[in-house]
Amino acid sequence: MSVEKRLARYARLYRAGLDKQGFTDVDAKIQRYAGRLREMLASPQFQRHNVYPTMNVPLIYAVIAMCLELRSYGLSDGEIMAFTDVVFAGRRRFFDRLLRVIDLLPNSFQIARKWNIGDHAKRVRDHSITYDIFTVTEDSVEYKISKCMYVEMFASWGIRGLCKIFCNTDTRSYAGLTRHVHFVRHSDLSDGPCCWDEIHKKTRHRKEGG
Repeated sequence: MSVEKRLARYARLYRAGLDKQGFTDVDAKIQRYAGRLREMLASPQFQRHNVYPTMNVPLIYAVIAMCLELRSYGLSDGEIMAFTDVVFAGRRRFFDRLLRVIDLLPNSFQIARKWNIGDHAKRVRDHSITYDIFTVTEDSVEYKISKCMYVEMFASWGIRGLCKIFCNTDTRSYAGLTRHVHFVRHSDLSDGPCCWDEIHKKTRHRKEGG
């Protein structure tokens, strides 16, 4: 996809968020956003980062540019994260519907287990995520991550904490898989020492015990 098409796509998303959140002077804000994102996509940082097949780096940069623009208007990190929830609400509704279907299946844990195994293999292959621990049993998956390029990209633009926009993706996903899957997040790299997650198959005991 050309740079101009990318700019037009992400500017439309940003405009939708600005309109829904009641911002004024939207056209000027769109121009500023498009100009900032254009510069970022031409930067040496983008060239260094855009080498990971498992990551949609132009999209990540589009979100980083939104965060930087919104910070310049004085929004807090919480307000910025709420804004991105609005911008990507349509995309999330699609995945929420898919998760509701998967949650009804008796083998939903096995699906989650297989997804984690496959994702781990791809991330290790392209070096986008560094795992210190990745342990899989028939009934559980546990991993600790000491380096993640999502976080590194946000950090390189001075907004490491706002990578929680992406870190929260797993939390939201597993919130839709509650019948047979128990997800525990101990910490993530946006504001903690590591990303440490556990995914367990729910048993009768676990269901009763919470």
